[in-house]
Amino acid sequence: MTATYQHLPLAQVEAGMILSDELLDAHGHVLLPQGTVLTASMLALMPRHGIATLPIAAAEQPSVAEQAAEREQQLARIARLFRKSDPDSDSDWATALLRRFVTDYRLGLAPAEE
Repeated sequence: MTATYQHLPLAQVEAGMILSDELLDAHGHVLLPQGTVLTASMLALMPRHGIATLPIAAAEQPSVAEQAAEREQQLARIARLFRKSDPDSDSDWATALLRRFVTDYRLGLAPAEE
């Protein structure tokens, strides 16, 4: 079994999630192997086999260093995209506003209130 997993009720499982362990029926037969990417049709058949919960692999959280590196990469990309405009210039307010919205979007921040 993988180190990070969770048992989710069938109602919370969505297509695209990955099984963290083999899925067995009531008789111990393997229905789906470990690592299977679940589809909507697979999920629809689960109640037939008496499956109420599924072992789902939890998404790995990136480390703080990885998050910082990703943030720096995003900021460098934004700086390159807007390299011909001065972010502190009041004369080109439309580009500054666009840059702020793109930055907020790329960094996953809430949109700024106007």
